Amino acid sequence: MSSESFLPPGARNQTDVFAVHGADPEVLAYAMAKYSRSSLSMRESLNEISAQRAEQFLNTFYFQYGHRSIADLAHIAFAVERLSLLAAIVLVDEQRWDGQERSTRYQNFLKSGWYFPDFGPGNASAADLYSTTVTNLFATYQRTTAAVLEALRRRVPCPDALKPDAYERTLKARAFDVSRYLLPLATNTSLGQIVNARTLETQVSRLLSHPAAEIRDLGLKLREAATGPAWNVNAQPAAAFVEKLAALEIDANPDLAGQAAQLLTREVRTAPTLVKYAQPNDYLRQTQAALSQAASELLANQPIVESPLVDLVERTETLEVELASTLLYSASHHPYRRIRDLVAALPEARISEIIELGLRHRGRHDETLRAFHAGAALRFDILMDIGGFRDMHRHRRCVQIIQPFTALHGHETPTSADLEPGINLLGEAGILAEFQSAIEAAYRASDQIALSGAPEAAQSALYLLPLATRIRALFKMDFAEAQYIAELRSAPAGHFSYRRVAWEMFLALERQHPTLAAHIRVTDFTKPIDLLQR
Repeated sequence: MSSESFLPPGARNQTDVFAVHGADPEVLAYAMAKYSRSSLSMRESLNEISAQRAEQFLNTFYFQYGHRSIADLAHIAFAVERLSLLAAIVLVDEQRWDGQERSTRYQNFLKSGWYFPDFGPGNASAADLYSTTVTNLFATYQRTTAAVLEALRRRVPCPDALKPDAYERTLKARAFDVSRYLLPLATNTSLGQIVNARTLETQVSRLLSHPAAEIRDLGLKLREAATGPAWNVNAQPAAAFVEKLAALEIDANPDLAGQAAQLLTREVRTAPTLVKYAQPNDYLRQTQAALSQAASELLANQPIVESPLVDLVERTETLEVELASTLLYSASHHPYRRIRDLVAALPEARISEIIELGLRHRGRHDETLRAFHAGAALRFDILMDIGGFRDMHRHRRCVQIIQPFTALHGHETPTSADLEPGINLLGEAGILAEFQSAIEAAYRASDQIALSGAPEAAQSALYLLPLATRIRALFKMDFAEAQYIAELRSAPAGHFSYRRVAWEMFLALERQHPTLAAHIRVTDFTKPIDLLQR
């Protein structure tokens, strides 16, 4: 006799858990949404739902009634290949994002290729300067990799316990840690992402609103990939199986091959309904323009003051001042502390006007700008190289406000952020002067192209900025996330750029919250490490 027989009438103690495979993303989203509107089981729902019925449901509840949480249930995998590093940074700047990108630490990017903007007619000199500059950066990247690798071989002998191929692979990764500073933002990369349809719709809309042509085109391609036929990994073996069936003489069921073809080789569109209406976001474009104007007015004639690598800005202001400061920060190149102090001195009416700028153009279904995610206990204003930032960018449990790319903050040189205290690998490798010269030439070329008459000249100029270029971003988080970043990113196997940032984050926490900082298992950046540890 089962234990169920001893339960009161209506009681059920048999939980059923099963994984679901093979359902189209939108059909699965509809089936999950039906839990709120039907007593059917998932198996029953999926058996009765067709793609057409899913589309009808989504058109009603998603678009007419604004039930956007339904799109959280449809997850789609994308491969995005041969996009620039600049476009990749913009693409992945979503708080709800999962994916992996080609690593500049473990792969040689010499043969990756690079993005070439449309310079239009009559701008041949700008186009030539762009090509020459990128070519020079890649050539210096190649020479720097070889020179630093040789310097590492001289400095770090291969231990008997380590296989020669593992030794060589580890030292190459350390060499790429240095040479990657030379890669321009034009460099091609590839990435894979798995996102839900709501994030995808927001992502596509944001990309379509960007001032750079490559990124707008990327938005179009993402939308087309989601609404058009997906690449089916099983297409070839399925088609071969159908051909075998067709070749057989099956008297009992002569239509078997046709039925198999309909089931196994049918065309699948991953999100034909949920993403089809994604368009450029007027709220985003108009607000960015308004905030840029407001920031220019408030910060007119204000020099960009020096700031530390990491500044933990203590909370002394009101929520209103934080909101206004963050909005202006997103549209400027100044440190957060400087903007916060200026805003705090403004009349309340002016502060309210700045906040209103961030909301004035908001549509019915627009989420407010990321700057409105305010109130976090810890605010780290970080100024670091773009290469290292790409790794810090992956921490999505915090709110990141990223300022625009610029050469105004200068660049990092590995001599000031050594692999190990006392090591100057560029100097030892005899490549320091060439390294500096290539970056300075890239900055001069970027300035020239920005002033040219080419279409989107200012955007095209940004592609020449090497990964050594500093970028400023505000990271807002709770203590748990600060603890996680400090522990993870300070580990010896990490890149020295973000290891130093993680260490400075810890020191800032230690100064302001010594009792809490005592619980962080940080690795001291100033202590020597084993360069063969990965």
